[in-house]
Amino acid sequence: MEVWVCKQNQNIRIRNAEPEDYETVEAIMKQVQKMHIDWRPDIYKYSETVLPREIYGQAAAEGAFFVAEYKGQVAGVLFVVYRHIESANQVTRDVIFVDSMAVDEEFRGRGIGHTFFDFLRELKRRNGYDGIELQVNAKNKAARKMYADYGFTDKSINMEL
Repeated sequence: MEVWVCKQNQNIRIRNAEPEDYETVEAIMKQVQKMHIDWRPDIYKYSETVLPREIYGQAAAEGAFFVAEYKGQVAGVLFVVYRHIESANQVTRDVIFVDSMAVDEEFRGRGIGHTFFDFLRELKRRNGYDGIELQVNAKNKAARKMYADYGFTDKSINMEL
């Protein structure tokens, strides 16, 4: 298992998720789900399981699920999808799509999110991908600011009526 250590903070390490991480990962995912419910109760609802164990296991086995450790404790999660985009109307590209990225409430503000982005940039560079993409809830102002500060720009905007 490869471990990526943050250059700015040696207490933060990113590694591939393991089966024994599931309970902690699920707890972090429930924190995210609660935020979504608070922002949009008309769309999101409580669910006993946010991330089914089977999906987690498959993503971890495929090298698409990572955890950030802070001083040895799982403090954040990163779930990516590797996408090949090819059509008659678009430039052919390979992108890393961030499906989920979250930091446990207890560990927020310690640089873990920024470390995930540094890790993603390295993953992109090492594997020759063309870009990194993600979606963010319009109500999540803190995340939107962090993404913009890190250099992300608007690609499209989802509208609803």
